[in-house]
Amino acid sequence: RDSNIWLGTNSRGLLRLNAHGVFALGGSDAGMPDTIDAIFEDREGNVWAGGGSGLIRLRDSPFIAYSLPEGVPSSGGVPVFADSANRTWFAPVSGGLMWFRDEQRGRVSNEGIDRDLVYSIAGRNDDLWIGRQRGGLTHIHFQGASLRSTTYTQAEGLAQNSVYSVYEARDGTVWAGTLSGGVSHVAGRRVDTYGAADGLISNTVNSIVESPDGAMWFATPAGLSLFSQGRWQSFTTSEGLPSDDANCLLVDSGGVLWVGTAGGLAFRAPSGLKLPPGAPGSLREPILGIAEDGLGYFWVATTNHVLRVNRSKLQQGTLVDEDIREYGVADGLRGVEGVKRNRSVIEDSSGRIWVSLNRAIAMVDPARLINNTAPPIPNIEAISADGKVVSVRDGAHISGHTQRLTFDYAGLGLSSPERVRFRYMLEGFDHNWSERVDARQATYTNLSPASYRFRVAAANPDGIWSLRDATFAFEVDPLFWQTWWFRLSLLAACIMVIGALHHLRVTRLARQLNIRLEERVEERVRIARDLHDTLLQGFHGLMLRLQVVNDLLPQGRAKQQLEQTLERADQAMAEGRSAVYDLRSSATAPSDLALAVKGLADELATPGSAVFRLVVEGAARDLHSMIRDEFYRVTREALRNAFRHARARHIETEIIYGQRVFRVRIRDDGDGMPSEILEKGRPGHYGLRGMRERAEQIGAKLEIWSGPAAGAEIQLSIAGSIAYRTSRRRPLLGLFRKKAAGR
Repeated sequence: RDSNIWLGTNSRGLLRLNAHGVFALGGSDAGMPDTIDAIFEDREGNVWAGGGSGLIRLRDSPFIAYSLPEGVPSSGGVPVFADSANRTWFAPVSGGLMWFRDEQRGRVSNEGIDRDLVYSIAGRNDDLWIGRQRGGLTHIHFQGASLRSTTYTQAEGLAQNSVYSVYEARDGTVWAGTLSGGVSHVAGRRVDTYGAADGLISNTVNSIVESPDGAMWFATPAGLSLFSQGRWQSFTTSEGLPSDDANCLLVDSGGVLWVGTAGGLAFRAPSGLKLPPGAPGSLREPILGIAEDGLGYFWVATTNHVLRVNRSKLQQGTLVDEDIREYGVADGLRGVEGVKRNRSVIEDSSGRIWVSLNRAIAMVDPARLINNTAPPIPNIEAISADGKVVSVRDGAHISGHTQRLTFDYAGLGLSSPERVRFRYMLEGFDHNWSERVDARQATYTNLSPASYRFRVAAANPDGIWSLRDATFAFEVDPLFWQTWWFRLSLLAACIMVIGALHHLRVTRLARQLNIRLEERVEERVRIARDLHDTLLQGFHGLMLRLQVVNDLLPQGRAKQQLEQTLERADQAMAEGRSAVYDLRSSATAPSDLALAVKGLADELATPGSAVFRLVVEGAARDLHSMIRDEFYRVTREALRNAFRHARARHIETEIIYGQRVFRVRIRDDGDGMPSEILEKGRPGHYGLRGMRERAEQIGAKLEIWSGPAAGAEIQLSIAGSIAYRTSRRRPLLGLFRKKAAGR
């Protein structure tokens, strides 16, 4: 794919032919077989070469590492800087200052730098500013092929000779942060020093940067300091920093300030300092260096990771897997541990990123990075149920006794197999995909009987997911007590038992109620007979005697008083006979309520009285005797009032046998009743009160509508489950409870 021609030889190993000529790759000393019998380029761009003595894989690495094997006298852990002439500067841990460009190398020995340890390198164009461990701040200027240098120390007003961080501002002045003496501002030969006493939050300055508005920011172990228009302002965790220990600073292409701290990354928003929402855990580690490339990505070095992150999505909190990339040894790095040095991650004038790590200085060109668009191929390798192997074939049946079902899977990715990531989902159990994991096994326990499908997808290090999922469909067979027929049989048995118990209870309650009803009827008949045979007969005889006395008395006041007494006695006798009639009516009244009401109307009607009409709706049903009696008495009282007092022309009674409600309505077009009589009744009369008491006694609802000259309508209703003997609901249960409470 890169237009190279690869040649396998019998004695010279592998050769590569392109526009630059022929290049021999290694040999037996480099692990390359001398005899190459086969060459193959896979779908990911790797070149495989094999011979009788072994197999090798060749792949392009995005990073180029510089350390001792490349002639750089340092194994890493040093500050790094790239100038406008594409020279890369670094300071070996043994001391001094060096640079390299292509195959050229150089060393600086001016001002005794070769005998001192360099902490920081900064500059612009042909100017370099060097922060030294003991020698203060040295300015190096290129003049043709020669170097000129000037050094600032405490003798020139520098805060301290140990300069840890250096920054050249846009106005050409230089800020030098020291290890413990504060920060110095160098403008020409003038040096101004600021420390904790002046408003700087700490005298140790780790990093310095200038914001677009000309304000200077200082990262210290105690927080963040801002110097603007001669005033100082400090920021700590109380203002939004994840940690007070700030290591590095960056102002991105959008003018936003980013702060790398010991507790992760933060940025300055209009509302203040804040953590990027949804940032991954790797960005919550100590941040040791950060730079931005020309494509809008951050390059971040932490204590354990080298990362490339989409800047805008990180700031917005919308990162997805494809927006963050982690690099490791497989990508050409010789280590992934960052170093705490001022400017340990930088961008050079060509847009390349340089990262100083613990084992080497690494360089990567973001413009040449091409995502590996060949995703891994997922495969389900093995399935086990409680340790027993299950055939990996769709439609497999798993015993319902299985407690632990394990899926082993893999993803075919030849470039970086150790960095293939997976996600999986068990359809029928999981609602969403799992988190991205590197484990190659998924386990489910105690699955219910059902049909399932296990799916697994794989992603390469660039976050490109496989086009197709590996799937396995299977069924968990139910145990016999989990089958539908067993559950249906159990449900039917429960319903039958409940129905039998309900029927038994209803029968028992009905029997008890009937016994009580019979006892009540017998008691009422006995009371009526005793009243008729004793009290009423004796009272009647007494009335006859008083009548004889009245006939013997001459006209006068005494005779007049006795006649009034006899009239009242007649009235009392009539009421007594009415009470006896009421007590015996349940035994004498017809069982058909409609027939009883018709007979009652015929009895109450007189020549010239109202026209009576009876309407029956629905099929007549057998009523419980007590319900029938009480409805009859209420109806009788209502009809009696209508015939005798309402002066009505038409009287109508409706008997409605509803499925759920049994009701009786009596309406007339007579004079009606005032509202106060509806509420309290007529003085000395108890008809309305008695009707309400009877309705309440049996659990019925009595409603009366009337008004002056508006006629009257009375409705008595009760639930069918109480009224009917043949109801499928609980007959008379509510009534029985009311009667029991009444007793």
